[in-house]
Amino acid sequence: MNNNTMAIDNSTPYGAFELKKLYPRNYSMGMTIAVLIHLFLIGAYIFIQSISKDDENNIATVRIMKYSELGPPPSMNDNAAQQLAVSAPSVKPTVGIPKPVPDAEAPKEQTIATQQEMNQVAAPVGEGTGGGGVKITQDLKVEPPKDETPDINSFVPVEKMPQVVNSATPIYPEIAKRAGVEGTVYVKILVNKEGKPVKAVVIKSDSDVFNQPAVDAAMRFVFTPAIQHQAPVMVWVVVPFKFKLNN
Repeated sequence: MNNNTMAIDNSTPYGAFELKKLYPRNYSMGMTIAVLIHLFLIGAYIFIQSISKDDENNIATVRIMKYSELGPPPSMNDNAAQQLAVSAPSVKPTVGIPKPVPDAEAPKEQTIATQQEMNQVAAPVGEGTGGGGVKITQDLKVEPPKDETPDINSFVPVEKMPQVVNSATPIYPEIAKRAGVEGTVYVKILVNKEGKPVKAVVIKSDSDVFNQPAVDAAMRFVFTPAIQHQAPVMVWVVVPFKFKLNN
């Protein structure tokens, strides 16, 4: 025999002998694992069923009832016995049912005036009987509102301001000429609906000696009237008057 050939040891069991020896151990391990898996699945199923039952118990139940099924409300008196709801058959109404009558007994047809016809009828003004039995015959007269003069400091909205048509030059005071005094006077003029000055007020002046000549010149001005909503209105305008000596 070749020296390189390995010898086989026949002392250790091999094949079916080894499988028969390991079979009881493998069988017991498989059964144990299967039992544990089944117990886990059964426990999980029972746990899920218990949770679902608790959820069903917590769901509110709503009952829909008709109004006719409700009984009368309880009495306000505590000593009164509670009434039971008793359903009774409905009774046909006896009021509001039309009944035929002969033509002779039927009421005559009435014509109601329309709103337009009522507006065309003019009601008498100033005639009638008062609550005390006194007859009133005096006519009511409504006077048109008078034109109110705007305040000097009030704002009057206008679409077109007055324009100067004819101006006037103030007279230079002789005392101011000799003293060589110059200055400017601002006069606020109230222009009426005809464009004529109604009132003139000095609002700023460099010297009192020029005030009266400036007011006299302002009252000789002529303007176009102020316009608001295509109608003339009264308004205040400011006009400066300069007093300057010619060298």
